[in-house]
Amino acid sequence: MKAIASGELLIDFNSVSSDEMGYPTLEGHPGGATINCLAALRTFGAEAAFIGKAGNDAFGKMLQHTIGQLGIDTKNIIITDDAFTTLAFVTLDETGDREFSFARKPGADLLLRFEEVDLSVFEGADVFHFGTVSMTEEPSRETTKKLVEYARSKDILIGYDPNLRKNLWRSLEDAKEQMLWGLSMADIVKISDEEIEFLFGLTPEEGAKKILELYNVQLVYATCGSKGSYYNNRRVSGFMPAMKGLKVIDTCGAGDIFGGSAMFRFLQHNKAAADLTKEELDDITRFASVAAGLSTQKHGGISSIPALDEVLAAL
Repeated sequence: MKAIASGELLIDFNSVSSDEMGYPTLEGHPGGATINCLAALRTFGAEAAFIGKAGNDAFGKMLQHTIGQLGIDTKNIIITDDAFTTLAFVTLDETGDREFSFARKPGADLLLRFEEVDLSVFEGADVFHFGTVSMTEEPSRETTKKLVEYARSKDILIGYDPNLRKNLWRSLEDAKEQMLWGLSMADIVKISDEEIEFLFGLTPEEGAKKILELYNVQLVYATCGSKGSYYNNRRVSGFMPAMKGLKVIDTCGAGDIFGGSAMFRFLQHNKAAADLTKEELDDITRFASVAAGLSTQKHGGISSIPALDEVLAAL
């Protein structure tokens, strides 16, 4: 199986402690929503390639090296002198839930242009994954849309996770418009309860059904953090509880890892999304829930992805 993803490349600075005034001590980790998802696919055994842009600086070079070390094809990671690599500062509350602050005005990831991409990377691909963090500004918005359209023209499955970061958008109306465009192009969607509330004002269960009604989406995972996740295709629906008994350290990247793990398990079934049975979807979401749960035991996104053997043992 081969997966491609495009989107933001950045360094997550995760809060590991704080002083008496509340200022955090930060620990740097490689990240970005779509690369976290892709790295999970690669960790579990998929062939993988990433399309993105980083700065010609220490962080950009570290990201390119780290992604290459994972065995992900980096030929389409463009290095630029025109902007610094994007930085995200992640602070945590007492439950381990996170809040993001970005240094990205602009970040190098926003400068990716479609004509810079070597489109031969799409040869033999099973799935192309994208989100909306790369759609907050031009030229990366147009580039993302052209990549999605190109993948669709090649009959490649489209995976989508909105990954709403409200503070990155010039307006929430624009955010909603672009998120809905993403839904209109996707085959498989992983979306959070907060994003469903933002777009439709519905519960996760209702929102998953609404997406199937409004769009040509074939499978929806609606995640609810520590509660679990709903799943719906056009045949069956269900709910998978989250992994229990965990001492959560950091939830950064857990949703992305859920998405990448679910996509990996889905591809293993080698069936159309609309044809999956309840037993098969239970298997997929159980695998993804365990992988995401285990990831909360460590800091970071890519840094926290469990090994396949770990996930299988926990199952």
